[in-house]
Amino acid sequence: MTQDPATSGPLKLGLIGDNIAASRSPLLHKLAGRQNGMDVSYIRLVPKDLGLGFEEVFALAQREHYRGTNVTYPYKERVTEHVTIEDPLVRGMGAVNTVIFGEGTPKGYNTDYSGFMAAYRRVRGDAAPGAVLMIGTGGVGRAVAFGLIGLGASELRLVDRDRAKAEIMAEAVRKAAPAMKVSLWDKAEEAAIGVSGLVNCTPVGMVGYEGTPIEAEAMQGAEWAFDAVYTPADTRFLGDAAANGLSIISGWELFFYQGVHAWKLFSGKPLDEDSLRHDLIHTGETA
Repeated sequence: MTQDPATSGPLKLGLIGDNIAASRSPLLHKLAGRQNGMDVSYIRLVPKDLGLGFEEVFALAQREHYRGTNVTYPYKERVTEHVTIEDPLVRGMGAVNTVIFGEGTPKGYNTDYSGFMAAYRRVRGDAAPGAVLMIGTGGVGRAVAFGLIGLGASELRLVDRDRAKAEIMAEAVRKAAPAMKVSLWDKAEEAAIGVSGLVNCTPVGMVGYEGTPIEAEAMQGAEWAFDAVYTPADTRFLGDAAANGLSIISGWELFFYQGVHAWKLFSGKPLDEDSLRHDLIHTGETA
């Protein structure tokens, strides 16, 4: 009988994405491994830096016996072509952020979806999201949109410079939640009028993409804001939202919970979440 690579020997993991030098996912998974007495490697795989295309990097990870990889911007939708997705909800999203390798076709999961719901509930408990403006309809936006369905949002307003991409996501949301009102808008400031929630799912605000996707004055009257960006955690978007009295849900919380949920897929091992949270905050980059 062959041993399960998740439970025997070193656990080899990776992250495929662009602009991920500041990611703390390697630290999260090394700390999770330390809790369980496991030797974990977690390697940043940047296609451009490797001189390879995404598909070549994905094949490399499989060939070199990675247990699995996380996948981040801008490859979460692209990777769906190379994995089997068993969860119909994730198939509907059309975005994957966690891949498990093994015999046969790799399997794709989305822990951004479950991670967002956990992050929202940590801050707002059982409070309904209400009407929500989402800026950005890429891979993480798809996961958050489906998370909002699960949380019972009443309306979703979408803004994206790529209107065709926004239309595709709008159709996917309508199919999954026929009762939810879904609309497309050209300007975030206009779409923000009368909403309860403001969500940034663009890379604007992250290291290398400074700025904010919406003017601060347009945030007045909303109740809560979420930023998918977590490097840095204190984005201008969230700073403006806090100044306008909104409850803040940091992208760090999504990062934390998607990592916790991905760890369970990678390893099948338990975690002391409070201890992991403490260690992530107080430990340097090298675990």
